[in-house]
Amino acid sequence: MKRLVLVLTGILLAAPAVGESIDKRVDAASDGHVRVSNRAGSVTVAAGSDDEVHVTGDMGRNVEDVIVERDDDVVTIRVKAPKDQNRGISTDLEIRMPAGSSLKIDGVSVDIEVSGVRGEQRLDTVSGDIETEAFAADVEADTVSGDVDITGNGGEAEFVGETVSGDVTLSNLAGEAKAESVSGDVAIEDSKLDRADLETVSGDVVFEAELRPGGRLSAEAVSGGIELEFAGTIAGRFEFDTHNGDIDNCFGPEPQRKSKYTPGMTLHFQEGDGDARVTASTVNGDIEICR
Repeated sequence: MKRLVLVLTGILLAAPAVGESIDKRVDAASDGHVRVSNRAGSVTVAAGSDDEVHVTGDMGRNVEDVIVERDDDVVTIRVKAPKDQNRGISTDLEIRMPAGSSLKIDGVSVDIEVSGVRGEQRLDTVSGDIETEAFAADVEADTVSGDVDITGNGGEAEFVGETVSGDVTLSNLAGEAKAESVSGDVAIEDSKLDRADLETVSGDVVFEAELRPGGRLSAEAVSGGIELEFAGTIAGRFEFDTHNGDIDNCFGPEPQRKSKYTPGMTLHFQEGDGDARVTASTVNGDIEICR
């Protein structure tokens, strides 16, 4: 019996922890850098204290540890798991960090959510959604399979949202913005921009925002419609083309058929004395322009 108890005790001690909680803190610079790496699960980040990074959450049963360490002004958070282990490593991280620090997240099968971080952000995952709040600092969010949603507060910066399979929505931004997908819709809304680039292969393109004087807007789709609705005044050069679709323009001249033998339409014109430049093209879909 004693031997059985010892054997069972040894098995229990050797067994990995199941759902072990995480609660770690480290001092941090108010304007430093936070780097996060997680292979599976989720990463939720919010602004917290200006002098520390606080990590909580739940660790996967086969995860060895969650490393939280500081080197100068860089805080690194890393989920440590065996390289050959893909099961039982899903870890949910909740991170509080100084609002003024920059943030970099790398994930594989990870959903990412960020709020209140005013420093630069670089968010990458392979399979997962990305949702972040942006301020007056550059933000780049990339996923392969998932949606990207960047919501700003009107601060000036460069914003990029890219996915292969999913939708991209950028809203309330200022400065420059890029929304790109292969299979999904892309949209830029309620923004004031000097430059906007929207591109998708299979999906619709929507731009409902202000293009500032001298601004540049490019919208492209292969199989999908394009809708452009300009807030405020817009003056400049407009060039619209379809290979198999109509062009509906609520200002300026009427579109013309490219050829009597093809269904494509074209519309190139100058509106006012401004020097903005707007180009839009789609292979299979309609283009709608209004203000």
